[in-house]
Amino acid sequence: MVVHYTTLPVARVRKLLAAACQARVLVIGDVMLDQFIWGGVSRISPEAPVPVVEFARESFMPGGAANVARNLAALKVFTDVFGMVGRDENGRRLKDLLCGQNIHCGGLLANAARLTSVKTRIVAHQQQVVRIDRETRDGLDTRLTGRLLAEIKSKLPQADAVIVGDYGKGVITQPLLNELKSLCRARGVWLSFDPKPVHHLNLAGLSLITPNRKEAFELAALLDETRCPNPLADKNLMLAAERLLNELRPAVLLITLGELGMLLCQHGQKPVHIPTVAQEVFDVSGAGDTVIATFTLGIAAGASPLEAALLSNHAAGLVVGKVGTATISPEELINSFNR
Repeated sequence: MVVHYTTLPVARVRKLLAAACQARVLVIGDVMLDQFIWGGVSRISPEAPVPVVEFARESFMPGGAANVARNLAALKVFTDVFGMVGRDENGRRLKDLLCGQNIHCGGLLANAARLTSVKTRIVAHQQQVVRIDRETRDGLDTRLTGRLLAEIKSKLPQADAVIVGDYGKGVITQPLLNELKSLCRARGVWLSFDPKPVHHLNLAGLSLITPNRKEAFELAALLDETRCPNPLADKNLMLAAERLLNELRPAVLLITLGELGMLLCQHGQKPVHIPTVAQEVFDVSGAGDTVIATFTLGIAAGASPLEAALLSNHAAGLVVGKVGTATISPEELINSFNR
């Protein structure tokens, strides 16, 4: 019989979230500033066949690895963020936003040779019209990697878990990742990784890898030629998961599947399909950040991998019902298990 999991007892959710408030998680990776320009469209430009967006307002949010940190802090987890920003106004704005959300930014280093990564989204009537990216994508050199590792080492003894967010912007290099794996292994610290397959890294020996379906097939070097409403009956997906478990040997492989939920895979255990609990989907941007943040805080709080996956599935189901890169509160997460 195939068993699908969707829920946890509310009392257990409360206990885990209370324990998470005593945990400390380090977030390392490519931090970004998400800029949203909001407006409306009532006409087409006479200069070109494009909509004219009439400006109404703009807003800024932490993005990339900074959004992972933001998700943790919203759930009351003690959070440190490590990465690189430019010595520019956008870097200062990002730091101010993070500090204002009780995220510790001592490990966010400024460098005049790099731009702070900024993604500008122009949104009209809740629909994204265009995105403009400003960024530096060169890998960190030995000197900058050393500075970043020195900051991480100073905080690692107090950490319960580490999350690495690789968005291909140059902060996560193989030497940095190798050192992180060594440091975390020596201290028994959980190490979660959100991969970008286009950035070829040796991902062997991590605690958690969280690819989406497309990324899982790319990491496994397989073509995604099948689609099945039941992921457990999807032979190609099962093959990709098996290959990743065998080749990379993570403690946990969590493949996110959009509207089909997620697939939890561990060595020596049958894969577990967790259907989505999302009731409405307005915006999927940042959902992967929510998944890795919530799963990792669950582990840091003493959850089993299945319990952590169920927490992250509910958290993702909530954030996709909000516009933009959103977060959720402990109360929202608890209430989602009451439905």
